[in-house]
Amino acid sequence: MTNTRLLLGLGLLAVLLASCAPSATSANQSNKNAPEPFRIIAYATEAVIESLIPYDKLTHINYSFLTPKADGTFNQISNGWKLKLIVQNAHAKDVKVLISVGGWGWDKEFETLAADPSLRSAFVQNLKSFVDEYQLDGADVDWEYPDAGQSAQNFLVLMQELRAAMPDKLFTTAVVAHGENGMGILAETFELFDFVNIMTYDGPDHGSMEQFERGLSFWSDRGLPKDKIVMGLPFYGDPNFAYFKIVKEDPAAAQKDIFDFYGTIYHYNGIPTVKTKTKMAMEEAGGIMFWTLDFDAQGEYSLVNAIYQTVYP
Repeated sequence: MTNTRLLLGLGLLAVLLASCAPSATSANQSNKNAPEPFRIIAYATEAVIESLIPYDKLTHINYSFLTPKADGTFNQISNGWKLKLIVQNAHAKDVKVLISVGGWGWDKEFETLAADPSLRSAFVQNLKSFVDEYQLDGADVDWEYPDAGQSAQNFLVLMQELRAAMPDKLFTTAVVAHGENGMGILAETFELFDFVNIMTYDGPDHGSMEQFERGLSFWSDRGLPKDKIVMGLPFYGDPNFAYFKIVKEDPAAAQKDIFDFYGTIYHYNGIPTVKTKTKMAMEEAGGIMFWTLDFDAQGEYSLVNAIYQTVYP
């Protein structure tokens, strides 16, 4: 009798524990619905020194650039072995790697291929093949810039076809900070992208706080969801002068945003401004990206470290 009661009690306890524990399905659903961590995205070129990449401080790497031809094919990338090594080491650290397509100076090629259905199809299939060959997590399209009107419609169709061809891959784009060149990106494209990289650098207001704030407002006002907004930081002075070279000339420049180099004035973002912008992005956007990882300094002057320490104090 005692044994029977004991067995019945244990059985009832097991049932109660099972009913309280989350099922595998509910746990998976909970993880799926969990907010994505704040993104820290590095653009890196073929010149990057792979051994210096701080994988543990990044969430994504955009390898730049795969450049298009007007017939829908691509120019061969240099150092394909380096991209494969980056993918291997990034995946070991749970960092996603995307190929960034285009960049400044390829508008004519994009215009031609996007306007022709057969060339568009070739572009889509060739990009998918490249992503698969290098075991990439997705693609970042950097067309600078589709114009308002028919060009914008062609961009929309090209993005729709790319998304359909790679439904399970990350799919992003890079856009101008604000202004007329942004109008070639129709609001209908927003739902196609996992996130949008806003290039709040370059131009006469290069890297300024005003440019950063205007860029955030411009795309927010156009309806881009907060969690898809990724704000850009320059790791270089304008005109083109790498940040690591600036602090090599004067370590104190790491705390400033202006550097006078033999009479040439360079505007950039030092550590305090990078931290301020990162905090703003944490409140009003879904991530930070920067051009380019190659230009960062090492050690105490590193801007990547400044970003990471702000996100994870």
